[in-house]
Amino acid sequence: MNASVDRLALIRAALKQNSIDTYIIPLSDPHLGENIPDHWKIVPWLTGFTGSAATVVITDSFAGLWTDSRYFIQAEKQLAGSGFDLIKPQSVRPSDFVSWLEENVKPDSRIAFDGRIFSITGFRKLEQRLKNKCIIFDNDCDLITDIWEDRPLMPVSKAWDHTLEFSGKDRSVKMAEVREEMKKKEVDLHLLTSVDDIMWLLNIRGNDHIYSPLCISFALVGVIQILVFVEESKIPGHLASEFDRLGIVMLPYEETAGILSSISESLSILINPSATSVSLFNSIPSRLKIVEDTSIPSRLKARKNRTEIENISRVMIKDGIALTRFFHWIDNNRGLVPMTEVSIAVRLQELRAQQEDYIGASFATITAYNEHGALPHYSATSESDATLGDTGILLVDSGGHYRGGTTDITRSISLGNPTAMQKKDFTLVLKGHIALARAKFPLGTRGYQIDMLARKAIWENGCNYGHGTGHGVGYCLNVHEGPQSISPADNKSIIEAGMLISNEPGIYREGEYGIRTENLMICYEDEETEFGHFLKFDTVSLCYIDKSLIDKSLLVREEIAWINFYNSEVFDKLSNILTHDERIWLREKTESI
Repeated sequence: MNASVDRLALIRAALKQNSIDTYIIPLSDPHLGENIPDHWKIVPWLTGFTGSAATVVITDSFAGLWTDSRYFIQAEKQLAGSGFDLIKPQSVRPSDFVSWLEENVKPDSRIAFDGRIFSITGFRKLEQRLKNKCIIFDNDCDLITDIWEDRPLMPVSKAWDHTLEFSGKDRSVKMAEVREEMKKKEVDLHLLTSVDDIMWLLNIRGNDHIYSPLCISFALVGVIQILVFVEESKIPGHLASEFDRLGIVMLPYEETAGILSSISESLSILINPSATSVSLFNSIPSRLKIVEDTSIPSRLKARKNRTEIENISRVMIKDGIALTRFFHWIDNNRGLVPMTEVSIAVRLQELRAQQEDYIGASFATITAYNEHGALPHYSATSESDATLGDTGILLVDSGGHYRGGTTDITRSISLGNPTAMQKKDFTLVLKGHIALARAKFPLGTRGYQIDMLARKAIWENGCNYGHGTGHGVGYCLNVHEGPQSISPADNKSIIEAGMLISNEPGIYREGEYGIRTENLMICYEDEETEFGHFLKFDTVSLCYIDKSLIDKSLLVREEIAWINFYNSEVFDKLSNILTHDERIWLREKTESI
């Protein structure tokens, strides 16, 4: 029998024992970010679904899972026989789990969840939408610990110093900047719950996550001291001494809520409600004035400093060399050595690891052949591992962390004999990519306002894609890191000079292939006119664009010029580091169309 069926039965027994009508389980951890340690991966343990976004709702007669459109095909396969249903938005069905609760829970019902992994923003939405049903909420309900017998322990890794040559600013300077912003906002304390904020502020990194160099911790910034809640064994002696000199006090990770609740003065505290759990929020004494906003470090670190931008440029060359050697290897060895989705991902990892200051992959590499490319976040397994053939489309989405920056890049290449439809789709995606890369816009523009630039050509041909066009990228931190994004769903974040952001439109044809072209871009100041300040993007990723998939008849002169300039820049910046054979190969790949 499927293990998920047994686990679901145990949870339903616990519901009955605790008089709970509905139990909610988000795919989350106490820091409410994208990186989740195995200890908190309750949803995949329970359901078998391994996507990065999900919420589960369980009653005595219903078990449903909600995710976004990136994972619909994957979820349907992984949930088969688990006892859980994938709930997709349809005309006759609600679009999210809260809507389902609105329609299905009875008045005076008891709804429970673990408040340690539920944001206060999410809880308020739940309360507001169900306010007419007189729901009893139990936000301190952990039904998992007693059931999950072999649950992984929390990770423990040593933190390391992200030195000035890479960070560009001393930690003391960053602390002063945050405190200056706190002064402007008239707050005495600032609770930091996103681990990347703390890593940036303290100029440290760790290895607690497989795809992000983070050291799991909370922090409370005050006017004089900073309390860092972290396992003491994670902080090496030389860092501990430096912290002590700067008024950084280390306390046990588990004491975060207790210390918050013990604050006796009537102070003001700044929190980010979308990144603060219900449990931590509830621990803040009522005497404190709570100010809610995006965290100060998240805004400061989104705008890369000069040292970071210079390092990012160097990192893109290193990453471009690894990618060039990877695609050269595929071109010259396909048919001679066995190549599968899994084996080529291993090869790409090996080539990146040869680069100086490389730390590790920034996410699980997506190597998707033909129909697997239609799954935007496909992950090859031993069961799905496809062998590369002589035709078709190979989509490779990958990235790496280096001490001097983080990369994320997607290329779709032809393995031979591309069809007219494949070339058309590739070119439409490329037109959208170019339109966004060439965009010029006034200061104050939000991501959603320029999202359509990448979709226009795709829409005009009756196609679309179900994910955002661009996400912010961290600096040797998280590959997905806001607040900036380019998406129809984001009407808040302003694109500012110094921000690193992706450009990744796509077209996905279920059962056939997927096409996505992704580069990273740095936003910079272009000019000031009587109408205000204007910004533009500089594409910084370096890897050739496959000319064999381009239908030139669909391009206008400016688009052709952009492609030729970009491919020429790739050759100019990489060729001197390549071998003779690699250089000859890349010259052919980057010749003008």
